[in-house]
Amino acid sequence: MQSPIAEPPALQAGTLRVTPVGGLGEIGRNMTVFEYEGKLLIVDCGVLFPEENQPGVDLILPDFSIVRDRLQDVVGIVLTHGHEDHIGAVPYLLKLREDIPLIGSALTLALVEAKLKEHRITPYTFDVTEGQVENLGPFECEFVAVNHSIPDALAVAIKTPAGVVLHTGDFKMDQLPLDDRLTDLRAFARLGEAGVDLFLVDSTNADVPGFTPLERDIGPVLESIIERAPRRVIVASFSSHVHRVQQVLDAAHAHGRRVALLGRSMVRNMTIAADLGYLRVPEGVLVDFKKAGDIPDDKIVYMSTGSQGEPMAVLSRMANLEHQIEVGEGDTVILASSLIPGNENAVYRVINGLTKLGANVIHKGNAKVHVSGHAAAGELLYCYNILKPKNVLPVHGEYRHLVANQKLAIETGVPAANTFIAEDGTVIDLKNGVATVVGQHDLGYVYVDGSTVGEITDADLKDRRILGEEGFISIIVVVEAQTGRIVVGPEIHAKGFAEDERVFDAVKPKISAALTEAAQNGVREPYALQQVVRRTVGRWVNTSYRRRPMIVPLVIEA
Repeated sequence: MQSPIAEPPALQAGTLRVTPVGGLGEIGRNMTVFEYEGKLLIVDCGVLFPEENQPGVDLILPDFSIVRDRLQDVVGIVLTHGHEDHIGAVPYLLKLREDIPLIGSALTLALVEAKLKEHRITPYTFDVTEGQVENLGPFECEFVAVNHSIPDALAVAIKTPAGVVLHTGDFKMDQLPLDDRLTDLRAFARLGEAGVDLFLVDSTNADVPGFTPLERDIGPVLESIIERAPRRVIVASFSSHVHRVQQVLDAAHAHGRRVALLGRSMVRNMTIAADLGYLRVPEGVLVDFKKAGDIPDDKIVYMSTGSQGEPMAVLSRMANLEHQIEVGEGDTVILASSLIPGNENAVYRVINGLTKLGANVIHKGNAKVHVSGHAAAGELLYCYNILKPKNVLPVHGEYRHLVANQKLAIETGVPAANTFIAEDGTVIDLKNGVATVVGQHDLGYVYVDGSTVGEITDADLKDRRILGEEGFISIIVVVEAQTGRIVVGPEIHAKGFAEDERVFDAVKPKISAALTEAAQNGVREPYALQQVVRRTVGRWVNTSYRRRPMIVPLVIEA
């Protein structure tokens, strides 16, 4: 169902309000706000990574506008796990109020604390484990172990007199996990028996039939590739994928290779994971990158970032010959990750670049070097049947994922009217087991561009795209103030449009004629004359070249 476009009414007493702020219709920016009796609880606060049509943008944040004026009402931020799309925006929210408590597992909090240190923020953190129950203001929160592609992930059951909400975070149901930490279906069943009024469930793989393959199936494939590789091996993965790094360390150790970690975030996160005991590093296998060059090519594995084709990450720089490691014939590159929607072109560009340099590039499309961290349709069906939720709100996914998840819920017996296809800013009120869409906040993207946050607009990005794709034309004309007669010009300069500026000889008479006509009609104001120039040049460029460059006219009165 589609949310009404209307600001929500005042919250009634005894009602729980649920507002997804990010993560609906997109893979990233995951954040949900819960309100009860004047207090707010936030679950997750992540970032979205920019696509090619957002040039110059570093990160995209959730729109904090619905909590900005109520920061003192926030009783805590529950972080389900340590991935960037769930914790990456925490520093930007804490800059608004630094002492908001952060609640999460040991690894999750360690990763976010390291991130906050870079922003010079010392947070107030509260460590929780599965099975633990804590009261955060009027919210009773029970934490449930779930399996994901990072250790220590937690679902959270939020209990108030208005009803019980279960938020899965990201999860899957690997039955033979590398860390022996299963998704706690017994806790799910117990919560289901007691009654789950609203189920917020991960949708990322809802359109994938069957079950997500086992994580441990990847280890033997990596071992085989590393064993057969004639020269250097470079493995790219997410910098927080502890399980994948563990498999690479074990495979390298088994075949007499050392491992060097590349990328600031990779080194930082794996150091944290090792210190906390989540990463078991075989004796003598790690080597500092600065010393790795002294090791024979057939005895080294580089573990790097950049599996999503990020321009500034290690792998992209290698593909562009901008890194100390020069990839060449006989090198093996493994992309041990899935493709985040929107990153396909960037990733294939990196694959093509590395292949052109002579590397053997292995990825999910041609070998089993990655499995997803998200539950497929078969696993979600199990959850619905175990929980029997009264209402379902699919979260964490693009629109097609949300709809696929909704269909699964309906197939298991949840009434269609009790399933909600929402978008960022949709407001759902829950009371006595009844969930109702009551309004829609107008939320947008907040762009991080260098040191600026929220100053770049969609209009700015449109201008950047035009500059990058269509070019830039400036026209300078000096006119006599009293008569409007052209004194100097028009002078035309262009960038990214045409090398030979003689192409503009054809349009200069048109500009002069248009300005003369405007002057005869009594138009004297420089801004109005600039618009005349803009329209004249725009029509000519579009008709002659089928282009729409940025046109900047300047009319000066003499």
